[in-house]
Amino acid sequence: MRLRALIICTGILLCLSLAQAQGKAPDVVKYHATLETVKYVYGLAPPVARLAPGDVLETNTLDAFGDAIQKPGDTLALVKGDNPLTGPFFIEGAEPGDTIAIDFMALEVNSRQGVGAFAPGFGALNSTNYTPMIQAPLPERIWLYPIHPDDNTATFQAHDSSFSVKIPLHPFLGCIGVAPSDGEARSSVVPAEFGGNMDSSEASVGNTLYLPVNVPGALLYMGDGHAAMGDGEIAGTAIEVPLRVRLRVRVIKGQKIDWPRFENKDEIMAVGIYRPLDDSLRIAFAQLIGWIHQDYGLSELDAYELLSKVATIHLAEMVDPNYVVIAKIDKKYLPPRKISR
Repeated sequence: MRLRALIICTGILLCLSLAQAQGKAPDVVKYHATLETVKYVYGLAPPVARLAPGDVLETNTLDAFGDAIQKPGDTLALVKGDNPLTGPFFIEGAEPGDTIAIDFMALEVNSRQGVGAFAPGFGALNSTNYTPMIQAPLPERIWLYPIHPDDNTATFQAHDSSFSVKIPLHPFLGCIGVAPSDGEARSSVVPAEFGGNMDSSEASVGNTLYLPVNVPGALLYMGDGHAAMGDGEIAGTAIEVPLRVRLRVRVIKGQKIDWPRFENKDEIMAVGIYRPLDDSLRIAFAQLIGWIHQDYGLSELDAYELLSKVATIHLAEMVDPNYVVIAKIDKKYLPPRKISR
């Protein structure tokens, strides 16, 4: 708990110091989402609030089931829609061709329990329209996970035995993205070039997320809070929870990116989102090579060779309509940066 508080305070102090260096304290915009105000697509919609660059947003998100699953015996039939989204938030000054930067300051579980579930036809080891099998789909089954704020854990309790184990919490936003380009509206279940349902544990305190701006104001959405998740999210859910969110938004003018990126003090991370899984990986590494070339000055061929020796890969998820791979390099392997963001 002390470590988590220290991380949160450090993030807040960093954002305050940056704002003070620019001559003003950041404005704090507060918004409260309900089941009646959430959205289920990324797209053009009237904004629920407007943020100036440098502003801090304090808001909440519902869990992936709209907070509908509360007790033993509740079923997925109670769920209105998957991954309800808080937003959209209009970012002043953001125009197509720009990039928005999102600094995660605090993410706190807003419930005393989380939820995990099997849904028929969903999950990495279940038959789907992409991978049809001549067998019955797995049955619906729901697990409830008590949250323990005292030691920052949740408890897994097996259904078919008395086994239980505690899991450390790592809160993050499974869904965060902007309106897609060309007037598209995309389901809240989909990850793509605009971000969306990336299920990336990197969307957490201590990291910055970069997203491309496709429409005026960017129109930022978020939801699908996770208390913890294994790589791949193979059964289709994390420990699904509502969150209290505090983040800071910035606009990077005239610097266009094609896919989401993450960064922290130690690493730069490029996101690849597609099917099949190998194309996700290719996108992530192609983007990372381009980022190293542009910002650090290495040739693309030198960056390619270097990554072959020191890169790491995070398979964020392989259950949604697109899969998500994050390619990373530690900054200690790179020359001094020439372009800052």
